[in-house]
Amino acid sequence: MTASDPIKILIIDDDRAVIDAIRTVVTRRLDGETVELETAPDGVTIAHRLEGGQAPWDVVLLDVDLPGISGPKLLDQFRESGSTSSVIMLSADASANTAASCMRAGAFYYLTKPFKAAELVDSVLSATRHSRMRRKLFQPPDTDASATIVGSSPGMRQLRAAIARVAEQNVSILIQGESGTGKELVARLVHAGGVRRNRPFVAVNCGAIPETLIDSELFGHQKGAFTGATMDRPGVFVEADGGTLFLDEIGDMPLAVQARLLRVLQEGEVRPVGSNGVRDVDVRVIAATHVDLDQAAERGKFRKDLFYRLNVVVLEIPPLRERREDLPELCARFLTKHGGDANMSLSPTALDAITNYNWPGNVRELENAIHSAIALRSGDVIGAESLPASMRTRIHGSRPIPLPQPNSDEQLTLTEAKKLVSTQFERDYLQQIMQRAQGSVAEAARLAGLDRTNFRRLLQRHNIDPTTFK
Repeated sequence: MTASDPIKILIIDDDRAVIDAIRTVVTRRLDGETVELETAPDGVTIAHRLEGGQAPWDVVLLDVDLPGISGPKLLDQFRESGSTSSVIMLSADASANTAASCMRAGAFYYLTKPFKAAELVDSVLSATRHSRMRRKLFQPPDTDASATIVGSSPGMRQLRAAIARVAEQNVSILIQGESGTGKELVARLVHAGGVRRNRPFVAVNCGAIPETLIDSELFGHQKGAFTGATMDRPGVFVEADGGTLFLDEIGDMPLAVQARLLRVLQEGEVRPVGSNGVRDVDVRVIAATHVDLDQAAERGKFRKDLFYRLNVVVLEIPPLRERREDLPELCARFLTKHGGDANMSLSPTALDAITNYNWPGNVRELENAIHSAIALRSGDVIGAESLPASMRTRIHGSRPIPLPQPNSDEQLTLTEAKKLVSTQFERDYLQQIMQRAQGSVAEAARLAGLDRTNFRRLLQRHNIDPTTFK
């Protein structure tokens, strides 16, 4: 959320003092946010607007006891109209039954009067994020290639503009960003927007190739050049001839290979391993790295002349933690991508957990978390309990993740409560240890101190699929 994207709030309450109090809190406490406030003393006019398909608000603060039409009845109309507004119910009734009935009817949250300012602000911010996530989810997919970079934050808008400017220019490009930010995606968009779009795009991860094979992988080899070379291999420069070669994690390339790469870039020709001849190639090179190549060059870990050759145009991809306003749109994209035809969404507490997490693995980690949560969900609304355990511990604010509740409103006995807590703990532990073992059941069983058969039985009991952690 930014100042250029105002938070639209509707307050429906017949008590003018309550409206004034809410207005004071949100205008003073939502620092750095632009707020558009609308008020109504009853729900009759709002009901007519909903019938006309008008619901432009991010957050609706709705009193339970209203003249003309009750708050719960108006809440039903919000749900039936398909509105993406998040409705927070307001009431002086602190009974659990009233709150539970409102939450079951589709309310985002329930505030008891008089409410604390911090609780109101936290609820409004969370409700705004949830509304915008749902709105993004319901938008038709954009077929424009540039739209595959998801996000409307300033950093992503600048990146899209830079890609459009450099795509048509035949210059070397260096993409810098942390692991998981989408460097290859940016490279593919540059290729797709340039004159080489109909020629090959070849991607190579320099850090994943053994040092003894990287020469052959890049420049090719002749049959018999070394043990195991049973046939000629052209190499990726020849494979990408006329198109684009993407060299990912180029900072991990050995110094000796860097020298040969520099010659290819300068002369436009490659010499396969074991060959006395050369072959001309016309390749646009896009390199990417998660390390600072300038500092690496100063330390003698990277050739300065190669750095200068690659560093013609630099595209910076901001880490996900610096563009949290893009999280709802990214979540919507991954829910659509991995959810198939199911119309899935995230619960408020799940969205809070996602927003408050630091995302060291960036967009790749987010996609894996959403994919895993889809597999572990119990319905179309994904709760925070389906997210990785490390994320659920990061939730802040006034709404902790609730324990699973029974279908009745009766008070749990001590035995029932202990069973619920034990079950949730066991599931959390299994998910956490599977994540640590990167999907290996054998390794996870070893860490848990269990034999593999019993460990698999526990996974099956909690419907945990090991493949989602790989």
